[in-house]
Amino acid sequence: MHTVTQALENRAITLPRPNPPAGNYRPVMVHQGWVAISGQTPKQDGQLVYRGKVGRDLDEPEAIEAARLCGLNLLSQLHVACEGHWDNLLQCMKLTVFVNCTDTFDRMPQIADGVSNLLVELLGDKGLHSRSAVGVASLPGGAAVEVDGLFIVRAD
Repeated sequence: MHTVTQALENRAITLPRPNPPAGNYRPVMVHQGWVAISGQTPKQDGQLVYRGKVGRDLDEPEAIEAARLCGLNLLSQLHVACEGHWDNLLQCMKLTVFVNCTDTFDRMPQIADGVSNLLVELLGDKGLHSRSAVGVASLPGGAAVEVDGLFIVRAD
């Protein structure tokens, strides 16, 4: 049987500590089993690792890694929403992936695969989701990528 904990251990992945909010909002909202996770940027130990425009400052492989790191931060917030128990997770429903890119860059879906592939790899079928991948002119702090998500967890 596939478990998230086993998948993390098998890949030697330790989830980062959840990033605190950068403004007047909550990083995670849970209501009747729905979990909305605010946009997560590619931070590690509180520091923005991938900054700049994809197609100018970062190449595609770097941007994919940025999306993957956003995914790890998303999972960190989700683990809190699951009250530390991955078996409370029922499904990832939707991701929105924002890519800070040049106006001629059009491979946002390939960048978004960095987070999508991570979720399926670690969550199995529960990680399958709908998705939007959007190119934007800028992101907070100059982040290269930002990802938010909607999940369903067991409701009390």
